Amino acid sequence: MKHTIFGSILATTALTSAAFAQDTITAVHAFPESLIYTKSFLEFVDKVNAAGEGVIQIEVRGGPEAIGMFQQPDAVRSGVVDMVYTPGSFYAGALPEKDALVTSNMTGAEVRANGGIELIDQIHQEKMGVKYLGWFDSGVCYNLWTRNEPTLDADGNLDVSGLKLRGNAVYNAFFTDYLGAQVIDLPTTEVYSALERGVVDATGWTQIGLIDLKWNEFLNYRIEPCFFSTDLGTIVNLEKWNSLSEESRTILQDVAIAHEAESSAKLGAVRDEDFAKLEEAGMEVITLEGDAAEAYLAAATQNTWDRMKGLMAESPQGDGNYDKLIELFYKK
Repeated sequence: MKHTIFGSILATTALTSAAFAQDTITAVHAFPESLIYTKSFLEFVDKVNAAGEGVIQIEVRGGPEAIGMFQQPDAVRSGVVDMVYTPGSFYAGALPEKDALVTSNMTGAEVRANGGIELIDQIHQEKMGVKYLGWFDSGVCYNLWTRNEPTLDADGNLDVSGLKLRGNAVYNAFFTDYLGAQVIDLPTTEVYSALERGVVDATGWTQIGLIDLKWNEFLNYRIEPCFFSTDLGTIVNLEKWNSLSEESRTILQDVAIAHEAESSAKLGAVRDEDFAKLEEAGMEVITLEGDAAEAYLAAATQNTWDRMKGLMAESPQGDGNYDKLIELFYKK
């Protein structure tokens, strides 16, 4: 009788433990915690942890101080960490299709609705062994920011000759092939000191975050129109994703979908506030007009599409998704 009772207690305890087993996933983010984009990701983490209490929790291990920003995509692929919030451009060599997000003129919510996120997720799973959970903070584009007043030629086109331009994988092809610029590649964390020391005197950067990074201490001009889009996404090791309970996966995905829309709307308001603060502090806006503006934007987009198609063609899967990606991510 005692054995029977004891066995029942053990069985009940085991079932209770299984029922209340909580999934935990580790995460890192590409940029310092002070940056607006990282704050957005941490808001997503808080939302998941609130909605997933007792079911799923995200444990943030830090940012680039924990794992170098350019090493983070490989870290999630190999399972060193379960989740990474990072620009797709940081793993462009493995997945050139990320340029569809870079050149997009749509928001994450719009592309989620038309099937674009489903396609980009499928490509991530096939090529990188990661789940593409969500495209956060979309709808924010890039400007060129300069220390000195930019020069325009007789036709109103931007002349960047003589500029020491900070380069980045996101926009290097556009800057070098169309603008003819000489670029100096630097990670985000080194740009402030490079501006301070005069190593660079211009950079591309998104419409928000300049104040967070304090680059506005050196940059005095914003060139319009803006180009490209942020390609910040959250990816999860696929093996880890598949090991989660169905309830955990549902919570993660539902919160990610909601955050795609919420973060886009929120950062649009932040952009307007940042622009007002910068202009109040003396930032001047130089706007390309007419044919010069159209050529500038067309070059940014087509140049990047050409790069994407060329790199896709070199991969074993070929460039079969090229036209579909442009159709889903770019509204003509």
